[in-house]
Amino acid sequence: MLEALRRTFSFLRHKQVLHRLGVVVSVTVIAIACYVLYHMLRGIDVDEVVEAIKETETRQIAEAALFVAAGYFTLTFYDLFAVRAIGQKHIPYRINALAAFTSYSIGHNVGASVFTGGAVRYRIYSAWGLNAIDVAKICFLAGLTFWLGNAAVLGLGIAYHPEAAASIDQLPPWLNRTVALLIICGLIGYVIWVSREPRVVGRGPWSVTLPGGTLTLLQIAIGIIDLAFCALAMYVLVPDEPNLGFIVVAVIFVSATLLGFASHSPGGLGVFDAAMLVGLWQMDREELLAGMLLFRLLYYILPFVISVILLTFRELILGARSKRLRQAAARGLEAGLDAGRSPDAIYVRKRGDSGV
Repeated sequence: MLEALRRTFSFLRHKQVLHRLGVVVSVTVIAIACYVLYHMLRGIDVDEVVEAIKETETRQIAEAALFVAAGYFTLTFYDLFAVRAIGQKHIPYRINALAAFTSYSIGHNVGASVFTGGAVRYRIYSAWGLNAIDVAKICFLAGLTFWLGNAAVLGLGIAYHPEAAASIDQLPPWLNRTVALLIICGLIGYVIWVSREPRVVGRGPWSVTLPGGTLTLLQIAIGIIDLAFCALAMYVLVPDEPNLGFIVVAVIFVSATLLGFASHSPGGLGVFDAAMLVGLWQMDREELLAGMLLFRLLYYILPFVISVILLTFRELILGARSKRLRQAAARGLEAGLDAGRSPDAIYVRKRGDSGV
């Protein structure tokens, strides 16, 4: 059966069916989100939104910023785990942290994070001897951690509170709970599957050995912690009334994030916002929109600016270092030429030329 599935996916890839299907899904999600967002934002008083932002307590913003920072700190372990999993243990944690932070913050804002984040990672890791295949494996394993964490959070959250997901997908709570339980069972089955023996995906140099059972549980834990911090940042910024509870906000937040990710729009712009407005319909729209704008500032814009600054300084330092090396090499060459023109060397050459 697995061989049949593998052949099916290979055929679909060869015919570019999966790529075309992905484009259709992305365009459809964005179109629906724009339609919903247009109707949700009709009648919004911009002045009230601005006033709600001004009235947000400094304590709330500081707490949200702290949770965002903790979330990005957790993201660094995505790369640390992936790099160690492919056997590249010589790369220090600071490089993993730089690659993870910059690739995710730039990928979140530019869109198509698989490609933009991969390009940033390659620029950083290639300086440490990694090639494009190594970076592709890192992206795959980091993405696996992300999806395992999302599956765990959604599975557990929706199983506990299926009504939260029903506000977005409009499905009956019992059906949402059934899907959530299937997700949990799928996760358990996956952990058992990779625990029994080493599992390899891909072929030739592109093959990747999947982490075993214990390491997969670590992956799931990293993903859950990352999403929990992000959801907490959003939770402290949304209106206090009505108090829906953290689980409800977290389920809606993760669902909205995944929809934004599926759309490939920069920062999930439009899609994420529409899903949040639909899911948290009980809250005051102006106050909710104010909290979402603050979250976007803290989670998307500020990390993006910091990443651009970090990468710019890195390129300047690498350029200056390369220039110094070239100058040192040039001076060494000149010194060698000067030594070749010394009186003793000239006398030796003349004796050699005279045949003595």
